[in-house]
Amino acid sequence: MAKQYEVVVIGSGPAGYVAAIRCAQLGLKTACIEKWLNKKNQTVYGGTCLNVGCIPSKALLDSSHKYLEAQQHLDVHGIKVTKVAMDVALMIARKDKIVGQLTQGIKGLFSANKVDGIGGTARIVAANKVLVTDAEGAEQELTADKIIIAAGSVPTDIPPTPVDGDTIVDSTGALEFQETPKRLGVIGAGIIGLELGSVWARLGSEVTVLEALDEFLPAVDRQLAKEALKMLTRQGLNIKLGARVTGSKLGKGARKTVAVEFTTADGEQKAQFDKLIVAVGRRPYTDALIDDAVGIELDDHGFIKVDDQCVTNIANIYAVGDVVRGPMLAHKGMEEGVMVAERLLDKKTQVNYALVPSVIYTHPEIAWVGKNEEELKAENVEYNVGSFPFAINGRALAANDSEGMVKLLADASTDRILGCHIIGPSAADLLQQLVIAMEFSASAEDIGLTMFSHPALSEAVHEAALAVNGHAIHIGNRRKRK
Repeated sequence: MAKQYEVVVIGSGPAGYVAAIRCAQLGLKTACIEKWLNKKNQTVYGGTCLNVGCIPSKALLDSSHKYLEAQQHLDVHGIKVTKVAMDVALMIARKDKIVGQLTQGIKGLFSANKVDGIGGTARIVAANKVLVTDAEGAEQELTADKIIIAAGSVPTDIPPTPVDGDTIVDSTGALEFQETPKRLGVIGAGIIGLELGSVWARLGSEVTVLEALDEFLPAVDRQLAKEALKMLTRQGLNIKLGARVTGSKLGKGARKTVAVEFTTADGEQKAQFDKLIVAVGRRPYTDALIDDAVGIELDDHGFIKVDDQCVTNIANIYAVGDVVRGPMLAHKGMEEGVMVAERLLDKKTQVNYALVPSVIYTHPEIAWVGKNEEELKAENVEYNVGSFPFAINGRALAANDSEGMVKLLADASTDRILGCHIIGPSAADLLQQLVIAMEFSASAEDIGLTMFSHPALSEAVHEAALAVNGHAIHIGNRRKRK
């Protein structure tokens, strides 16, 4: 006999587990299905983000940054360190411990909120029925008044470089290297490629990044993207733009290498690597998830079609997170999960898709929200620009971390903040101040009239806001665009 629920959530990544918990908090009988298994063949929650995405990559980024600081940058503080070494295996073990702690935390949250966690692979077989197959092949049927699809995404493969899980790896495999590769290739100069490339460059790899596009970080404000390219190049990332990979060949022997063929404006080229990371993006996980008879509509790229409230073309089925339109970001999925849960109880919650913050966790960090200059020009919007460099921020100088800038864009007539773009120390945390301000339709003057603590990195935000209207005290730059 099928087990009955008011809500069944498929996937326990950020979008799924948040949706399930919020549904349960609102009094709905809820189950959450997760297919992810650990090395002991046990169900683990958290999806890509906690297991092989956001959390483990940030653990490695922090470990590698601390290593680089100790190796190269402590002497300016008068700290003398000799014989700095990195134990890669221990770094990976620390990462695994953090992942285990957080995934167990979700299990505890499910228990505390009375969410039934169910291990297995889900398939929607009818508008109100989900078939779950566990690791041993046993099946059980669940019925649900409402179904929320939060199945997430998987790395995209490309034919020229088939992943073998050893020499050629995807973003998951790049988190498991047990030693630093001498020569590392990365295909893709997006967020994932730059972050993973940074980790291993800091640990001593000769890193070459092959990017098919001729433009670096096209989603980022052009001024910041140019600064980022300079900084990352100085850090040792050899970023080749307009490099289209055409083939690869694995070497022989116990320690295989891979020869990668690619073309640039200079013609056909070849590079040899000890490890190759394929980081060309992710695609929605919808394979074998929904029976054709159910009739859920997908777009040409495999994303589930939804409206602004994440309702599919089947009224009682919703989809959130990486399987739907918009950026594949954990926080965007979380907010969609909350929105759907609350709308099931007729609350009027709505995600503000115009204010989804984005971050690249290189060092310095790159973070942005709202419109960039190129978008405003294309929309023929008149705006003012205020910017301020960290190079003259007292707190940044004291920390010996003063690269980058804060850039603020405001409407020329209303002064309403239209976008914020930061490259520099703690950019992600500084950006959040502007996300909050923009949510309340703040003006640049509002930020300029707000008192900021001193000395603090956030003073750069304050000075950029003052600069928008020509009131900067400490050199901030102002520009008008008409």
